[in-house]
Amino acid sequence: MTDRDDNHADTARGLPDHEAGHSHGSRRGYLTGFILSAILTAIPFWLVMAGVLSVQTTAIIVVVLAFVQIVVHTIFFLHVNTRSEGGWTLVALVFTAIIVLIVIGGSLWIMYHLHGNMMPMAPPPVPATAP
Repeated sequence: MTDRDDNHADTARGLPDHEAGHSHGSRRGYLTGFILSAILTAIPFWLVMAGVLSVQTTAIIVVVLAFVQIVVHTIFFLHVNTRSEGGWTLVALVFTAIIVLIVIGGSLWIMYHLHGNMMPMAPPPVPATAP
């Protein structure tokens, strides 16, 4: 019986993956994730505090680095990849991302169209003054 068969047998008996010998990350992986996260936090902080770029360019860079940081956290700290849980964690993450995008996109779309289609409010009445 190989080591892989032992792990499969442990998982089949109902033992959690960490007891079956599956890795949940290494010190090197956590340090890499921490260093990347610190860098991806420091760069936007410096850009905003120093004001070296235009406001629009800074905002775009901050948003892009925020998405990169989401990917770093997902890979290094949440251990979501194609190998863990037979790829089901990645499938669940993609499904969740699609639902979140639909909800946020739909909400923004509705608010945009409501703003354009709402009736204008009448100005408040001016109080009459005594002669």
